[in-house]
Amino acid sequence: MGKITEVGDNNFDTEVLGCDLPVLVDFWAPWCGPCKSIAPIVEEIASQFEGKLKVTKLNVDDHPATASRYGIRGIPNLIILKAGAVKEQIVGAVPKAKLVSAIEKALQ
Repeated sequence: MGKITEVGDNNFDTEVLGCDLPVLVDFWAPWCGPCKSIAPIVEEIASQFEGKLKVTKLNVDDHPATASRYGIRGIPNLIILKAGAVKEQIVGAVPKAKLVSAIEKALQ
């Protein structure tokens, strides 16, 4: 299993914006059904892209400031950032292939 880093309002800038690798941020909440259904896919992606992509999760209930900074209205919401800039954004529980395709595009 790949490494997934929990991030929040307190460490988002360091862990995500300060990272040399592109970063996938999974904005989620414990009560969100689609978030639970996409979680295993996010874990697979963490393994598949280990060393090329940092995978993080941010609980929107616990860290509303960062969620609001990125205009998160619906979850799950997956954002891929590269050098601090948003490259891709995927809202909702999507098939793994769609997520992989967005990641590969952002990695180029």
